[in-house]
Amino acid sequence: MNSDPATNIKVRRARRTARSAAEVSGGTATPLADAAWVVGLLQAGDSFYPTGSYAHSFGLEGLVQAGVVHDRATLKQFFQLSTLPALRQAELPLAAHAWRALGGPDWDQVGELCRLSSALKTAREARQAAENIGRQRTELMATMRQHPLAIEFGRRATKEGWPYSPALAAALEGRVMGAPLPAVLAGVYYAAVAALLSAAMKLLRLGQNASQSLLTETLAEAPAVIAAAAAVPLADIGWFNPWLDIAAARHETADSRMFIS
Repeated sequence: MNSDPATNIKVRRARRTARSAAEVSGGTATPLADAAWVVGLLQAGDSFYPTGSYAHSFGLEGLVQAGVVHDRATLKQFFQLSTLPALRQAELPLAAHAWRALGGPDWDQVGELCRLSSALKTAREARQAAENIGRQRTELMATMRQHPLAIEFGRRATKEGWPYSPALAAALEGRVMGAPLPAVLAGVYYAAVAALLSAAMKLLRLGQNASQSLLTETLAEAPAVIAAAAAVPLADIGWFNPWLDIAAARHETADSRMFIS
């Protein structure tokens, strides 16, 4: 120890702070500053966040009306055959490529990804839902964070007529908050699955315990899906499911609807 008592006190305080930081971060070298993007991603993916996603079933109501999805077993089948493949081949790769492009930023690539994201939604309801949710998320990011990247994204999207996209908005949020790519993709994965389960609870006889157990089972597949999605080349992005698209198109003219899409 230094002979100066004041210096010794400062040294001891610094050591206590370092020990506390290590305990909070699980003993790793991860700085406490990472908590900022963690809570930011939690905020952006929460149902309390005003993106309007709560008003959409993302095609699920159409499948319920058609009798294809009618209980927990068929809902799980829908996740396995439609939701997870679409995340792996479309939404997550879009977010991954956008996150990388925004790191430059490569605005030409960003614009192309915006257009691709819209083109992949074959049903009009799905395109409009993605446009509205993506726009709201992007505008919220620019307003609340006042970050130059978010502001410039909005300016270019308006000037060049880029379609808005939830996947692109998630990538933008990640870049603005300094979140790493795996965390951004995990946020997209969780938000998509949780939103569908929230809608399913209103459409089916599905209690909270059944919903949470299905959520747990689906989240267990997240690491493999995210790893595969992050490696999808730009030219291979896409997922076509006529089963879901036809149900979504019929939903637009249904006699009664609980959700917008």
